[in-house]
Amino acid sequence: MAPKAVLWDIGNVIVRWNPRTLYQEIFKEPAECDRFLSHVCNMTWHVAHDLGVTFADNRAPLLEQFPQYADAIHAWETRWWDMFSGPIPETEAAIEALHAAGVPQYGVTNMSHETFPGTVAMSPAFKRLADYVVSAHVGLLKPDPAFYARACDQFGLAPADVLFFDDSAANIASAREFGFDVHHFTDPAGVRPALEARGLL
Repeated sequence: MAPKAVLWDIGNVIVRWNPRTLYQEIFKEPAECDRFLSHVCNMTWHVAHDLGVTFADNRAPLLEQFPQYADAIHAWETRWWDMFSGPIPETEAAIEALHAAGVPQYGVTNMSHETFPGTVAMSPAFKRLADYVVSAHVGLLKPDPAFYARACDQFGLAPADVLFFDDSAANIASAREFGFDVHHFTDPAGVRPALEARGLL
């Protein structure tokens, strides 16, 4: 059965996000940048933001452990928006085309409640998404199947109704197991063909 609604991940599907975009400016030596992003402000630490821990609370232990990196640790919040390099035009165009075709669209994201409002202000395409499930709001993270179940309940969809775009292989694998049709977002040029192949455009 062909999907009838599209679920979009946000980071690196609708907008480009990479901490290295910021920290390569802060650390002129690539090795020091690598060390900071792997041992100080790493993605394991960042997950707490996606679960609703505030930036202030989450950085406190790091400031004690790594006082020499205090400015860089604070920059994870104070220069957060410098981690972005803008919307992805191919995804924006696909969202607009789906909207014109009357296809329901929703957003699902692992994201802090503190950064979500500013993120969805980055592109007019976000206004085309009817609703969102944000990890920090619900206390669940992709790739937990409970996250996808929450999305289906909130959006009034069955798993078979859904085509899901995400850049994470782990999220794609769990979503496929849950029952979604999926497209692993690795190349923006593949978005429209994926939609056309399923008769959505």
